[in-house]
Amino acid sequence: MIVFHVCLVAALFLMSSCRDKKDSPDELPDGETPVYGVQQAFPNLTFERPVDFQNAGDGRVFVVEQAGIIRVFENDSAVDSSTIFLDIRARVDDRGNEEGLLGLAFDPHFKTNGYFYVNYTASQPERTVISRFSVSTTDSNLADSGSELVILEFSQPFNNHNGGQLAFGPDGYLYIASGDGGSGGDPRGNGQNLTTLLGKILCINVNGATANNPYTIPPENPFYGNTSVKQEIYAYGLRNPWRFSFDSETGILWAGDVGQNTLEEIDIIRKGGNYGWNIMEGFFCYNSSTCDTTGLILPVWNYPRSEGYSVTGGYVYRGSQLPDLAGAYVYGDFGSGKIWTIKMTGNVATNKLLIESGLSIASFGVDSSNEIYICSFDGKIYRIKGL
Repeated sequence: MIVFHVCLVAALFLMSSCRDKKDSPDELPDGETPVYGVQQAFPNLTFERPVDFQNAGDGRVFVVEQAGIIRVFENDSAVDSSTIFLDIRARVDDRGNEEGLLGLAFDPHFKTNGYFYVNYTASQPERTVISRFSVSTTDSNLADSGSELVILEFSQPFNNHNGGQLAFGPDGYLYIASGDGGSGGDPRGNGQNLTTLLGKILCINVNGATANNPYTIPPENPFYGNTSVKQEIYAYGLRNPWRFSFDSETGILWAGDVGQNTLEEIDIIRKGGNYGWNIMEGFFCYNSSTCDTTGLILPVWNYPRSEGYSVTGGYVYRGSQLPDLAGAYVYGDFGSGKIWTIKMTGNVATNKLLIESGLSIASFGVDSSNEIYICSFDGKIYRIKGL
């Protein structure tokens, strides 16, 4: 299996030159003025713990609130009110800091079938729920809360590391991020266990879903037909992939995987790839001076806790308002508020500090023009602006 990394050596964790290069993102040179900043995108609106920002391709945008509400409004900076699109607070367990309604994805044929999908945590028993809902037949700004079709459920042993992202890929399949089940250090070894859905990126086909047959396994999946493992698995060895996205131009799948104690990482996700957790954390062995890296795909980038403590995956910029960022992967950190970009030249990553925002960055999102937005736990939605 090809290992995608910068230094292209077999024992990255022993190479001090690689450590020096990869342990922290490039900082702005002393005295250099930042080129970019952030501004409120919708200054008249405030949200409660916004964790996702999505669009339906029709000029509207949707903000997911962690407690179990999705709000909809026009993508206009002067908008002064939002409408509750869906309220499932009674079904959502958000007692833990990382629990709640965590993700939203619109069906590729939403305009004709009215379907959308959500990822949330529920209790009794503790579990992740992937469900499909339908929009109201009489009001496009209102979902039918009674239309829920549960697509997939899996148990959660702890209340953290729930992943939460879901998105449709260029192939039309639904991809789902699941964390390793929580606690610390992956005590149950879920990341490397192919018989559990935890610690993975999953891929399922929901086209034609019914109550009796809510999804099928895509024949392209790496473990299709292997009844000894979970055939839904697309990639594994992940700790808590908090936000992934497909590059709208190339189809490449990027993910931010939250670290344990030392390193946060950015991965390019490949079909069947093993991303190392809990053998490795970032570029280095976890809880050991040596480890077997055979067959593992290493991150394209990692950074230490001195730069932040919870990576928030973002998007490759394909908008038109910030041409200097074209083709750059934009991501950030919840703890430090820093926003960086990564540009790839072959297998070589160039990382650059873009903004020190001071925000608690919960998520990034894009509108129908591929402009990037930021969900912050101060209750506001921001956009990147040139200074």
